[in-house]
Amino acid sequence: DFIDLGNHLGISIKMASDTPVMTEAQIAAFLDAPHHAIVATNRRDGAPQISPVWYLYEDGKVYFGVRVASAKYLNLRRDPRISLCIDGGHLDIRTIMIYGNAEVVEAESPWSEDLVWRITRRYYDTDEGARAFREKARAWGPSALIVVTPEKILSQDFN
Repeated sequence: DFIDLGNHLGISIKMASDTPVMTEAQIAAFLDAPHHAIVATNRRDGAPQISPVWYLYEDGKVYFGVRVASAKYLNLRRDPRISLCIDGGHLDIRTIMIYGNAEVVEAESPWSEDLVWRITRRYYDTDEGARAFREKARAWGPSALIVVTPEKILSQDFN
């Protein structure tokens, strides 16, 4: 059985009835912190492909960057279904699971460059560190921005 926690920005938020959950405000605050998201996409044979990403949650969407040579990119070009799991890490036993569809934004634009910068910057203490990482990342080859539109958000709070 699931508890219907309502909608947030048009997204259905539900949780198993016997699981402690976060409120809408707690979910937003949790996603605002720079945790790693574990992203699951679907391989051609249907098996899951998972990998960690840095992300930004803003206006009800999740944004992250990928290299165009990555399995995530290739999988999402073929099948836009995506799942993300963001947990609090050691000693923080809260978790958010997001299920939805991904849009691949390939053309670099001021909008996408700004989002990629803000994603990177939130994981560094200084602008200098973030800029150094962005320069190194450019050498890894072309990249794209992934925009996830959640269809369902589940939460757990065992703290």
